[in-house]
Amino acid sequence: MKLATLKDGTRDGQLAVVSRDLKTAVLADGIAPTLQQALDDWHFVAPQLDNLYGELNAGRSLRTFDFDVKRCMAPLPRAFQWADGSAYLNHVELVRKARNAEMPASFWSEPLMYQGGSDDFIGPTDDIVLASEEWGIDFEGEIAVITGDVPMGASPAEAGTHIKLLMLVNDVSLRNLIPAELAKGFGFLQSKPASSFSPVAVTPDELASAWQDGKVHLPLRAMWNGALVGQPNAGIDMAFSFPQLIAHLTKTRNARAGSIVGSGTVSNKDSSSGYTCIAEKRCLETIADGEAKTPLMKFGDTIRIEMLDANGKSIFGAIDQQVVQTPIKKVRSHREIHRDAEPT
Repeated sequence: MKLATLKDGTRDGQLAVVSRDLKTAVLADGIAPTLQQALDDWHFVAPQLDNLYGELNAGRSLRTFDFDVKRCMAPLPRAFQWADGSAYLNHVELVRKARNAEMPASFWSEPLMYQGGSDDFIGPTDDIVLASEEWGIDFEGEIAVITGDVPMGASPAEAGTHIKLLMLVNDVSLRNLIPAELAKGFGFLQSKPASSFSPVAVTPDELASAWQDGKVHLPLRAMWNGALVGQPNAGIDMAFSFPQLIAHLTKTRNARAGSIVGSGTVSNKDSSSGYTCIAEKRCLETIADGEAKTPLMKFGDTIRIEMLDANGKSIFGAIDQQVVQTPIKKVRSHREIHRDAEPT
């Protein structure tokens, strides 16, 4: 089934069931008001949502309406956890090779993963609002899963049974802020602003045979300013499957229902498939010519990330965004506040 969260003026939005063709929807308020509440009681709620999904696709559902992606928040507008991996080691290897750094052997046996901000995700068509192009704005096309409750110490086989939904991700990255942050040894913070997610989250069965071995075996398309720049196959060159990523996350702790685990930038060794983040293109240029030539994103740029099935139909709907500028708010000093408070 396919689920979306619609804007209704609240933090967590309103849960809706969306038709397979992404044309119509129906509110699920009589079953679960939000996606998080559905995940909290998934075994009881999911069959009811699936029945509603069947009725919707058969044209028997009441209270249906046209599905408008512009009304969508991220499927989980805020989540208890966002852990992003880097399962496509071709991407990691290129980044390190561009700066003449060796790939540690441990990277092939243990996933890279960081804890991202999860309190404020961006909807699929909402603007990417940033203050400066000097930060080095980049998109990153990824896939993510939403889990149910996963116990500490879960094996990959066990972890895979707790995957409830899948989504697409634009993991916005600020390339010029990354080096200084990583040099501090504590990882990403300011260099990873809010991530964006696809209009709908889908259950694994919606992917049919494309969902194999805990991987999605379909191309992920990235269109930058209307031009197709990449369509690498997400099932190829993924060194760690989603069950393996979840098992890594839960080695020393539980992961609760509503945890989101990302794949990292989808990347293929065959460079002819293009790229889903500009940094990868710039790394290839640096390796070949000694310098990067492709610019990073500018204000006004657009990015569209989408995955089509074997019949050319959109599975998750598209992330379709524009980068816009917001002024940096000036922090008023105590002296200025005191001065303005004085009577004239």
